[in-house]
Amino acid sequence: MSDDILQQQIAYYRARAGEYDEWFYRLNRYDRGEALNQQWFDEVAIVLQAVKGLRHVPDVLELACGTGIWTQELASLADNVTAVDASDEVIAINREKLNAPNVQYQQADLFTWEPERQYNLVFFSFWLSHVSPERLDSFLSVVNRATKPGGRIFMIDSRPDEASTAKDNPLRDDEHIYRTRKLNDGSTYTIVKVFYEPTESKHKLANAGFNAAVRTTDHYFIYANAVKES
Repeated sequence: MSDDILQQQIAYYRARAGEYDEWFYRLNRYDRGEALNQQWFDEVAIVLQAVKGLRHVPDVLELACGTGIWTQELASLADNVTAVDASDEVIAINREKLNAPNVQYQQADLFTWEPERQYNLVFFSFWLSHVSPERLDSFLSVVNRATKPGGRIFMIDSRPDEASTAKDNPLRDDEHIYRTRKLNDGSTYTIVKVFYEPTESKHKLANAGFNAAVRTTDHYFIYANAVKES
């Protein structure tokens, strides 16, 4: 993953901040019609139920917190949430959306960031797929250092389904790691997007010191609930 691609990826999410939620809530370019939209939200509900199943967590670290879609769920479960993202723009949206006194924010590039302490739960959604294979072990090592012994991590990410993308920016068979993404204004960026499979994800998490249960929904999501081994 070159520095140029990394900077494009950061720039993409800064520029996308104001339209990011359209993807998750199936609006505008992401509206795939009633049936597919309902399928999406049904699968979101499965993952959301798994997150709620974490119940009370004293201290949570959320990496790549984005606009707060999952931060709001974590804030309802935790005494304290530390939310980290490279984009000031998404942090501003997150902060305004939640207005939660138990959430503290940090702006940082996750490829250079180091944890200052350890947490009961480390959470990251739709981020691991933006970590290139050559950086994956290093990133998961950081996650290990951020997790208390016996603590947990929870990961959510994408599966490669055509209906998950914008209608005017389909998945391409010739793009396996570096993918072209388009914004509403037509501008394009090259970012990393790797669809890690369940077996590979479980293996990588085990190598990083986590005993993980990795699951998928029928079409759109992969998620993992893992415990840090002592």
